[in-house]
Amino acid sequence: MGKNRTLTSRLARAVLGLGMLPAAQAAMAVNDLPGGPAVNQTNLHPAATAIAAELYWLHNFMLVICTVIFVAVFGVMFYSILKHRRSRGAKAANFHESTAVEVAWTIVPFLIVIGMALPATKAVVAMKDTTNADLTIKATGYQWKWGYDYLNGEGQGINFLSTLDVAHRQMSDAGKPQGDDYLLKVDNPLVVPVDRKVRIVTTASDVIHAWMIPAFGVKQDAIPGFVRDTWFRANKTGDFYGQCAELCGKEHAYMPIHVKVLSQADYSAWVAEQHKKMAAAADDPAKVWTQADLLARGEKVYAANCAACHRPDGKGAGPIKALDGSPVVNDTDKGKQVAVLLNGLPGGMPSWKQLSDTEIAAVITYTKNSWSNHTGQTVQPAEIVAARK
Repeated sequence: MGKNRTLTSRLARAVLGLGMLPAAQAAMAVNDLPGGPAVNQTNLHPAATAIAAELYWLHNFMLVICTVIFVAVFGVMFYSILKHRRSRGAKAANFHESTAVEVAWTIVPFLIVIGMALPATKAVVAMKDTTNADLTIKATGYQWKWGYDYLNGEGQGINFLSTLDVAHRQMSDAGKPQGDDYLLKVDNPLVVPVDRKVRIVTTASDVIHAWMIPAFGVKQDAIPGFVRDTWFRANKTGDFYGQCAELCGKEHAYMPIHVKVLSQADYSAWVAEQHKKMAAAADDPAKVWTQADLLARGEKVYAANCAACHRPDGKGAGPIKALDGSPVVNDTDKGKQVAVLLNGLPGGMPSWKQLSDTEIAAVITYTKNSWSNHTGQTVQPAEIVAARK
């Protein structure tokens, strides 16, 4: 009797679980992301540039040629096997040095290769023509984020880091992905105007990365010590997504690319706003800050750049070391933590020397006086300036 009740209970739980399965699947359901990946996508992304459209046509053109060759070759092969099989009394012909055959299998492949090479060469040449750009932006790959510097054109002088949104990293750590843009949302997207030629200059500070936006038909390696370039001209406004396309370390999956294409008027307004923010945030490295001001500034810097890996509570995650209670953070020698931020550490901790002297001083002060860390120490921007020399 007891066994029957146990069996009945198990069956009830199983039925209940099956009943909840559709609801769980509905909660996990995702939709196509405009400008990004689609559900069960089997084809190239919808083109948002003329180059991407040409690549799409070239892809289909090559596919048709390969399909025709496949059908022709295997059709002749299977026809010969069936028509001239031994069971039907066929005997192998004995011939060699046929001039017609020699000419045919030389000329026909040559014509096919030329027919494929001409449009492919045209597309490659167009992809490499970065001249007469309206806007030039340097994209620097870091482990694991992107840095953008507007070098020429409207917006010159703007620079910022683009990092995976903290909430998405937390969802990944918890194993609970949500949203159509899961692991593609960033804090600061790259903003460009529509219908303008944008030249992207790529490089990297540590390992090889790759800047890729499939909807633009763009993929360019970012190599330390080298400068490469590519370009695009978006023909419609909207949000477009990509990812680092070169395996660059254990956080490779957390290095998305988000490009926001705006109308010319909206882009000009964004540029004006960014210049105002930069003017307001400009710091004198010789300025002596109070600890309270450094803590407030450091909290913002930490949330924007550090929390994705070390978590907002400083506890770390997996191989990421905790800052809460860290011997380096709590050490009386402030120079040890300064050296870590400027130079990084083997095994995953990247260099943060791209941050300003004030930002580094502020975030170190914040970590030394947050959570269970109560060192009372303050790091001034002038100390960072001295450490850089």
